[in-house]
Amino acid sequence: MHAITRRAALRGLAAGALALPALAHAQQGWPNRPVRVIVPFTPGGSTDILARALSTELQETLGQPFVVENRAGAGGTLGSEVVARAAPDGHTIMMGHIGTLAVNPSLYRNLSFDTVTSFQPIVLVAIVPNILVVNPRKVAASNVQEFIALAKRDPRGLTYGSGGNGSAAHIAAVAFSDATGIEMTHVPYRGTGPMMTDLIAGTIDLTMTGGPPALPPVRAGQLRALGVSSLQRLSSAPEIPTIAEQGVPGFDATQWYGLVAPAGTPRAVVDRLNAESARILRGDKLRARLEAEGADPAPGTPEQFRDLIVAERERWGALIRRANVRAD
Repeated sequence: MHAITRRAALRGLAAGALALPALAHAQQGWPNRPVRVIVPFTPGGSTDILARALSTELQETLGQPFVVENRAGAGGTLGSEVVARAAPDGHTIMMGHIGTLAVNPSLYRNLSFDTVTSFQPIVLVAIVPNILVVNPRKVAASNVQEFIALAKRDPRGLTYGSGGNGSAAHIAAVAFSDATGIEMTHVPYRGTGPMMTDLIAGTIDLTMTGGPPALPPVRAGQLRALGVSSLQRLSSAPEIPTIAEQGVPGFDATQWYGLVAPAGTPRAVVDRLNAESARILRGDKLRARLEAEGADPAPGTPEQFRDLIVAERERWGALIRRANVRAD
C-alpha cells in the first residue's frame, strides 16, 4: 500500500508541475535546442552503447541533436546527480540502468538525490542478460560447473572485473557467488570499456557483464562465454547455455536500461519521448541491432518503468545487505 500511495503522490506532483507557467512554456516547441543525454559511465559499456544507438535515432526523428555526455564517477552517482539537479525542461535526460537507479541507494548512504523521487521515468529501453565470460588463457573451465569447481579449489584466487564498485557487473557477480557459494576477488575499474580491455589482455580472469560489450570479443575468439544470466537463452547467441540450466536453478541476474529525466519534467515531453523511443525500439532497424548485441528491447509506459525501479531497489537491496557489499 505504501508503494502505491507513493506512486500516486508522485504522479500528483508531476501533474501539478504541468501547471507552472515556466514548465508549460518549456514544453511548447520541445525540443528547441540540443538535448543532453547523460551517460554516468565511461564510453564502451552497455549504457553508453545503448544511449548512443537510441540518441542517433531520436535525433533524426525530433530534429535536434541528442548529445551523449559521459559523466563517470562514483558508480554512476556523479552523472545521476547532474541530471537530478538539471532544469526539468526536457533538454537533459539520462540513460539510467539497474545500478544507478536500483542498486546505488543501498550502496551509497548519503546520496544527494533519491532514485524514485528525483527522477521522472520515461521509458524502459532494454533488458540485457549478463554473460559470464572468461579469458581462455587464464581460466581452463569450459562450462559453469567446471568454473564453480575451479573457484572452490582456489577461494578468492579468480579475479573478476567490473565497471566499478556497485556496478551491474559487480552485483551480478555477487549474486552468482551468493547462489553458488564460491569466493572471487573483485577488481573494480572506472568503466566497462577499460575493464574489458584488461580482461582480453589477461590482466583479470573473468567478468559477468552485458551482451553489448561481451559478445563481440566472444565471437572474435578473445573470450569464452560460459553462461547467460537470464532464465532463457539469448536469441542472438542460442549456443550459450543459461547458468540456470547448468546446475544453478533459478539463477536470474539481468541488467536493464532506461531513460529518465529530472522530476517535474512536463508530462507532454515525457509522453512524446516515451512514444518516439518506443516506436524506434519496436522498429526493425534498432531492434535488430540491439538483439544482435544481446539486448532485448522492452519499451512500456513511464509508470511501468517506475514500478520496475521500485521493485528492483527492494530486490537488490536485500542481496547487498546479505552479502555486505560496500561502495568503497
